[in-house]
Amino acid sequence: MGKKAAKSTRKFAASGQLKKTIQARRKFRDIKKKAEKRKGGKGKEREVHEDEDVSEDEEQDVEETSGKFKGMSVDDFLGGGFMQGDSDEEGSQVWEAMSEDEEDEEEGSEYADDNESFADVDDLEDEGEAHLMELSKLAEKDPEFYKYLQENDRELLEFSLNDANAAVDEDGDEDAEAMEEDTTPVLTKEILQRWQKALLDHRSLKALRKMLIAFRSAAHMNEEDQVLAWRIDSSTVYNKLVTTALRYTPVVLEHHCPYRSLPSGKFKAPTQTNKWKTLQKLILSYFHNVLHLMGQISDDDMLRLAFTETAKLVPYVTSSRKTVKAYLKTCLNYWSSAEDSVRISAFLSVRRLAAATDESIVDLVLKNTYLTLVRSCKSTSAHTLPAINLMKNSASELFCADHAASYQHAFGYIRQLAIHLRNSMKTKTKEAYKQVYNWQYVHCVDFWALVIARACDKQTLIERGGQESELKALIYPLVQVALGAARLIHNARSFPFHLHIVRSILHLTRHTNTYVPLAPYLLPILTSTLSASSKPKPSTLRPLDFETHIRAPQQYLKTRVYNEGLAEESAFLLAEYLASPPVQGSIGFPEVIVPIVLLLRKAIKGAKGAQGKLAKTKEAGIAKALVDRIEESGRWAEQKRKGVVFAPGKMGEVERWEESLKVEDSPLARYVKVQRKAREKRRKLVEKAREGSDEILED
Repeated sequence: MGKKAAKSTRKFAASGQLKKTIQARRKFRDIKKKAEKRKGGKGKEREVHEDEDVSEDEEQDVEETSGKFKGMSVDDFLGGGFMQGDSDEEGSQVWEAMSEDEEDEEEGSEYADDNESFADVDDLEDEGEAHLMELSKLAEKDPEFYKYLQENDRELLEFSLNDANAAVDEDGDEDAEAMEEDTTPVLTKEILQRWQKALLDHRSLKALRKMLIAFRSAAHMNEEDQVLAWRIDSSTVYNKLVTTALRYTPVVLEHHCPYRSLPSGKFKAPTQTNKWKTLQKLILSYFHNVLHLMGQISDDDMLRLAFTETAKLVPYVTSSRKTVKAYLKTCLNYWSSAEDSVRISAFLSVRRLAAATDESIVDLVLKNTYLTLVRSCKSTSAHTLPAINLMKNSASELFCADHAASYQHAFGYIRQLAIHLRNSMKTKTKEAYKQVYNWQYVHCVDFWALVIARACDKQTLIERGGQESELKALIYPLVQVALGAARLIHNARSFPFHLHIVRSILHLTRHTNTYVPLAPYLLPILTSTLSASSKPKPSTLRPLDFETHIRAPQQYLKTRVYNEGLAEESAFLLAEYLASPPVQGSIGFPEVIVPIVLLLRKAIKGAKGAQGKLAKTKEAGIAKALVDRIEESGRWAEQKRKGVVFAPGKMGEVERWEESLKVEDSPLARYVKVQRKAREKRRKLVEKAREGSDEILED
């Protein structure tokens, strides 16, 4: 091989790139040595002498960086991605990162390339690494063979800064692809079983690292710009690998780096031991790979498994704010859009995040959960309402986990509702009214009523040892905002909105045992259906679903079907209100119902006086049945308080009497119970008819 060096070789040496490349690689070698020493000397110690020649330096560099170039062919390796002109800049960036404090280094580099993160943890060995090492050593030890490649393929090293791999001829491409396939090992069931055995028997960290590298290959296997350590050819092996990584990783971490659970249900992150510092980057990288994989999964069972198992790893990733935000975003995305079982699994993961002792994480979870809920309930229909109710109930549970933290958010968001209401009352334009008369406003009022009702319930008071919730102070402002919205517009089309607001406040009063005068908001609706001046017209429209409407369509106005629906709905809510503990359980109930009974009797009398098309027999019958039950409950309350000997001023005696009264035994309470069962049965029939489940196809 005594031939003269090729022209391209001479040009490369004359340009100064060779010297710069050698210097950059020496600097990278020193950085690797310092990193290994700081991490406990787990890597093999290598002695470096100052008087080594260039070829020996390059040989040792190949050994240290073989993990980085794993999966590359010989042609790609010689093509010199490591010999680019910007390698000096890359080396200086790595030097700056390594020279920082240990905590800053971990925080700043936790989102580096996954393969580099894994290599920093330990020198991993697998089935294909030895083969690649031999090829690399051959290229470095035999410069004559290297010259032979230059002479036969001059374009191999003639690369640009924007292209790390030189273009080769067709034969060279085919050889490179074949070589790459040969050097990328195939993950088999036997290899995976060996890892499983090591994880189960010995809780092996080395097996865990190997498995997580293979998991990264599974998560990015369909991406062209990724250099993968393993090739997975079997769908069975793929599913087994994903399931094994999800299930086994929390078990191994719990064994080596346990975290502490507090009596309050919260947790503390693992202590900063040397072992945990070594594993931290690996786990963060694995966690991001799981999030990447979840975006590609369509199977509900696999998604539930992913959420269940990643929730166990939450204590290990709370140190990384970026990871927490990415995980929370993924969970809330599925919580607001997936199938119900996946929604619940995603919410449990969100609740796990909220159990952190870090207050900033709790605030982040509460804020993003509420905003996701508000965005999801922008439009409501019969199909989306069950999912929205599920979100409201689950989110209310989250806000009741920490009453002190929730108070700040609840106060701010209720204040926002009040600001919208104030602007609408001042401006009095159609656009201003839309800021209040929309589904988001209705669901927000209902959500905060759910939160405060759950936080101030008797059972919660017992669990807190008799200590009142911080959220109890928000009952008054929420009621004022809600009732102010109901008074904003008073016409027949807005009655469904009023009924939604009354339902929310009624739920709040029942659970907090707070008296709120709701009769003035229900009686005008009920009496308007009995008015003799209105002339309802017959129509073939189907009954209006008041649960899925906040504004009656124009074609329903002044129709008999709408009039009857309003009478039935308002009478039921009025009966529920009067049968609630704050009203029916009051010692003054017989006096409270007097104006209500007088007003209803007057309206019924006017409705019965109408004849022909003006007759409102059904509406009058609904109101008459309600009045009868109210009067009967009034007589029942008078009978119960007949033996009272204390004066009204003795509030202690009054409270004890009211607590001893069994409200559920009153005639009005029994009437409401029967009505509720009938409405529930009718609702189920409507749902079946909508879904078509009663249809039977016959041959």
